[in-house]
Amino acid sequence: MKTTTLGAHGPEVGVIGLGCMGMTHAYDLSAPRDDTTSISVIHQALDLGVTLIDTADVYGPHTNEDLVGRALTGGHRDRAVLATKVGLTSAGEDGLVRNGRPEHVRESIDASLRRLQTDHVDLYQLHRVDPDVPIEETWGAMAETVTAGKARRIGLSEVTVEEIKRAQAVHPVTSVQSELSLWTRDALAEVLPYCVEQGIGFLPFSPLGRGFLAGRFSSFDDLPQEDFRRNLPRFQQDALRANLAIAGRVRELAEQAGVSAAQVALAWVLRQGRYVVPIPGTKTPKYLADNAGAAGVTLTDEQMAALDALPAPEGGRY
Repeated sequence: MKTTTLGAHGPEVGVIGLGCMGMTHAYDLSAPRDDTTSISVIHQALDLGVTLIDTADVYGPHTNEDLVGRALTGGHRDRAVLATKVGLTSAGEDGLVRNGRPEHVRESIDASLRRLQTDHVDLYQLHRVDPDVPIEETWGAMAETVTAGKARRIGLSEVTVEEIKRAQAVHPVTSVQSELSLWTRDALAEVLPYCVEQGIGFLPFSPLGRGFLAGRFSSFDDLPQEDFRRNLPRFQQDALRANLAIAGRVRELAEQAGVSAAQVALAWVLRQGRYVVPIPGTKTPKYLADNAGAAGVTLTDEQMAALDALPAPEGGRY
C-alpha cells in the first residue's frame, strides 16, 4: 500500500483508510451482526496497509468503538492509526443531536478510550460543530485531550472554511473529514483547496457514494429493509433511476481500464490532493481487498476528464 501523511505534520498512513461505521450502524440493520467477520476485516485491512481506522462514539451508539477496541487487542493497536469522533449524541427516534459542550468532550474522550481499550487515540475529531456552543470553546476542550496525552492530534468534520480558521486560532487542525465522491463534490469549491493550502489532511467519507458508485444498487428495492439509505433523496426511485447514468459511466471506464468501478471511483478521489485519504467503509473481506487495490490504480488524464465531466446527481445528500 502506498502511504502518505495525515496532513503536512500528521502520522504516516496508507492512502486508503477504513470506515467502520457500517459494521454496527446505519447500513442493513436487519441483518445479523457478524462481529467475527468485522474484526477479521479490520485485521485484514492492517495486513494490507490500510492503517487509518475510523470510528465514532455515536455509531451504535458505542457498539462500534467496542468492536474496534476488541479488534485492536492482541498487538494490533500499534499497527493502526486510530481515529474516533465526539460531538453527536443519539436521541432515539428523534435522530442525532449536536453536543459541543466542553464538559461533554472531556467526559466522552475517557469513555471512548475505555471502549477502544487504549490509553490514547491518534486522531480525535469533532463530528459536527454545535451551533449553540462557540467552536472556540469546543476546540479548546478538544485541545485539552492533546495536552493530557489522550489524543495525539485533533480534527474536524463537515465544517466551513470559516470554522476551520476559528479552530486554528485555538489549536492546530490536523484533518478535516467531509463527504467527497464523484457524486458529492461540494468540498472541492472551498474546503479542500483551503486544506491543501494549509497542509491539513482531508478524509473523504462515503467516497463510493454509499455503495452506489460501486454498482451495488440498480433500484430502490435493492436497498436492505432497515437501512438509512432508504431515507436519502438520491436513493428514492425516481432520483436513483436518473443517477444510474453516473454509475453506468463509471462502470464503462472501469471496464476499459480493467479494474472495478469502486477502484475507479476511489482513484478519482485520491487524485484530488496529496493529503486526501478516503475512508470507504465495508464489513466484507472481498470489498476491502478491492478498495485497497485502488491505491495501485492510475487514471489517465483522459479518464480523469471523463469523470470530472459526470453530471451532478439528482437529489440532495440528506
